[in-house]
Formats: sequence, structure tokens, C-alpha cells
Amino acid sequence: MRTIRLATGLATATVLSVTASGCVTVHGELEVVPAATRSEAAQALKAFTSAYNAADKAYDPALDADRVTGPLGAINQAGLKARHKNHPDGNPDHSPLELTDATYLIPKKAGWPRWFVADTDSNRDQDSGETDSRWLVVFVKSGPGAGWKASYLSVVAPSRLPSFAKDDDGRARPVAADSAALAVAPEDLSTQYTQYLQKGAPDVFAPGSATSGWRETRRTTRRAGFSYQYIDQPLDSGSFGPLGLETDDGGALVFFSSKHFERQTAAKGLRPPLNADAEALLTGEVESTLTKERVSSQLVYVPKKGSTKDGGKVVLLNRLPGLTAAKGS
Repeated sequence: MRTIRLATGLATATVLSVTASGCVTVHGELEVVPAATRSEAAQALKAFTSAYNAADKAYDPALDADRVTGPLGAINQAGLKARHKNHPDGNPDHSPLELTDATYLIPKKAGWPRWFVADTDSNRDQDSGETDSRWLVVFVKSGPGAGWKASYLSVVAPSRLPSFAKDDDGRARPVAADSAALAVAPEDLSTQYTQYLQKGAPDVFAPGSATSGWRETRRTTRRAGFSYQYIDQPLDSGSFGPLGLETDDGGALVFFSSKHFERQTAAKGLRPPLNADAEALLTGEVESTLTKERVSSQLVYVPKKGSTKDGGKVVLLNRLPGLTAAKGS
């Protein structure tokens, strides 16, 4: 799976202006307005891409730290930190990322944070020889004085993207985190996903490589002299909270986060192997145990409650994990 990197502050801001008649009007906190203008969204995408390329070329996390947040930020910053340690002179294979043919899904909402989705085409398909895909980048702004930051990134085939519901002004419709109209409320997805990976229940996810397939892979992983343990934890608050858009069939496309630990324990006389990235992020000394920590972002289609589509289950469209820490003992 491809690995690349939402931050939301919960601060609210109220701007008061006194009209000529002496009435007080509240802007930003109570008024339902588009999260961004299309030109503002385009500028946010351009600024992110430019910063991402500069950071990737130099392997310097400081160069795009103020353009990323949430799961994308955690993955991006840890990855750059590790690669800088291994390649202090920068990325010898740097190829600029290009995100073009952008369509902006900009919901209306009151207060902060505000967010939108940039649906883009990437030159990475050409570089890798893979079939065409769309890169969906979620941008979040925590307050009126804050900048736009990319928090989620998902890569998905155009044929798997649903049609989005639109309001009377033709804008995308956001889904409430506690929506009771869906098979699973967005705020519950991280908990239910991590519980499913641990126990196989609740059985609300459709079969796939990142659901039933991943559980089976972990269950059957075997290597002589080593044992494996897995811990999965929800990651669903602050800048890692879920964000969703309503689809025209009453369902939703939702981005959510999670955290995953893999612990390798070696038999006496053996030592868990370390790759370059894990070694660069390592704390402690690997004697018999190595624990890897990963942050993951998921893009899912959630059907409306009572739907028979896909058996009424949540379909995982894309998962992007990244190593964020390693610990030896």
C-alpha cells in the first residue's frame, strides 16, 4: 500500500461587527457558510504540493510541517525524519509530485474547524505504471487566523468513488460525526475497526484486503524463532477525528484514523530484524523485542442504515499506514 499523510483544532472564533443600525451580526461561529472559496482551496492545494515537494527533496520535515496535520502529518513527519537520518544530503531519487485536474468538494458549516476535499489526479500513476487513480486530499483550517493543512490522503480508483449529494447551492453536504442515519456513525468507525481487527467483531465491515484479509494475514504470520503480537487502538479525536460527505444514495464517504502496534519477540539467541526506517526511529535497544507503531488513515463508504447495498456493511476503499515510532527492549 502506498504511504504518504488531518489536523483540526477545536477553537472557535467569533467576529462581531456593528452595523449602521447598531445591530450586532455574528460571522463565522453561527453562520453556515462554505468552508472555503474555490480560489482559496486551489491555493491551499498548491501550497501543500509545493511544501511537500521541498520537504521530500531535502528529506527535511520542517519544510512542510506547517502544511500537514492529523494522520497525514504524523506519517509524513515521521517518514521524513527517518529518511533524513538515513540520507542527510537529501532524496537522491526525488521526483516532484503533481496534483492536477482538481475538483473541490467544499461543504458548508458553522464554526471551526472548517474543511474541504480536493479530488485530484496524480502523476504518481504514470511513474509507477499503475492504473489511473484519484488522490483525495482533505484540508482543514482550525480558525480564522490559521492556515490550511492537509490531514488525510486517500488513493482510490475513480470507479469506486460514489456520487456525492449536493445542497441547493450545488455544494457537498457534510455528515455529522454522530449521524444516526448511517449503518455506523463516523465517530464510531475507529473503535469498531480496531475492535474488529482484534476480535473479528463487530462484523460491520465488508470482506477485503484491509479487513478480513489483514486479520487473516496477521493470524497466519509465522517465522521460526519469533512470535508476533498486535494491538489496535482508536484514534478519533482532535486532528485525527473523522470527516465525511453525504453520498446521493443516503450513505457517506468517510475518512477516519487508527493506530496499530506490532510486537516481535525473538527466541533466545535471536534478534528481531530492523529495517532502515525502523532503526532511524528507534528508541531503546533491541535485545529480544521490537515494537513498531503505525498510524493509519482509512477511506470508507458507509451505507445508510437499513441499506442492502454491499450487504449493508462498511466498504474500506483505501488504507494508508505509516511507521511513526519503533521501540526496542
